[in-house]
Amino acid sequence: MHIHARSIKYFDMIRRSGSIREAARRLHVASSAVNRQLLQLEDEIGSPLFERMSQGLRLTPAGEVFSRHVITVLQDEVRLRSELEMLRGVRRGSVSVASVEGVNADLMPNVLTRMHERYPAVHIHLVTCGSAQAVKAVIHGDADIGIGFSIDRDDGLHQCTMGRFRLGAIVPPGHPISRLERVDFPTCTAYPMILPTPELSMHGLLQPVISHHKRPLNVVMESSSIELAKQLVERGIGLFFQSRLGLERELQEARLVHVPLDTPQPIHSELGVYVRAGRTLPPALDAFIHIASEIIAQREGDEGRMLSPRNGSSRKISVR
Repeated sequence: MHIHARSIKYFDMIRRSGSIREAARRLHVASSAVNRQLLQLEDEIGSPLFERMSQGLRLTPAGEVFSRHVITVLQDEVRLRSELEMLRGVRRGSVSVASVEGVNADLMPNVLTRMHERYPAVHIHLVTCGSAQAVKAVIHGDADIGIGFSIDRDDGLHQCTMGRFRLGAIVPPGHPISRLERVDFPTCTAYPMILPTPELSMHGLLQPVISHHKRPLNVVMESSSIELAKQLVERGIGLFFQSRLGLERELQEARLVHVPLDTPQPIHSELGVYVRAGRTLPPALDAFIHIASEIIAQREGDEGRMLSPRNGSSRKISVR
């Protein structure tokens, strides 16, 4: 079987675009040229790679198998180019990242700053999305790295590092809960609450606690945006639940207070960094993962020291 590089690139663009016309537009070639390459490729493989549907093209089972091969080939091409540039003493390369909103406030800027200081010629492309979208982008080859919370195990993913961060209630200074070192869920229900929607990983983490609580909740709002929820908490609309990640500036400036949630088993939000399983890492990608791992481990250690019991005791109140 002889498959040309052009056919592979054309196939990948059709896969990404969902149509021959859009693939041709992005490749700056005629639609007939793209279609011709696809027909030759299907003839060489001996099976259709796409189903022609009214709303566009969809991969066939053979197309799914071939797409995994194509993603590997194209990523290995990037790795080879990067390694050759490293041998010539040029620290170049590119890294595409799909990451959740919650790390954009402080953690991600620190990762990007350190990456730029060490490897100024490496180009970073960052897309903000939900955890599920980050996983999909990595598996499908649309992103080199996925960073997200509480991601389920998947054979298509390799976890490079993971940090665990305690879930808590966030309230403005002066709120009765702000004086506590930890707070149970029944106490929180005495006050207006802003709850995360299913798009956020906190929604799943809170469900066991919410379902165990039999009394009505005072839910004033639900939000899929952490930034919006923080603004609403600052304005006194209600309390919200999340980890300390994403609250760094507000906590430092004493605009918000994070109080760990007191449950029989501590609830942790797990932040992971993922790449596609079986992939060989180019130098630029390996460097990014190393820096991200350093900073996540540092944040996890800082939180552990912060949450250590002070003088062997802690204050807590409960609603009965």
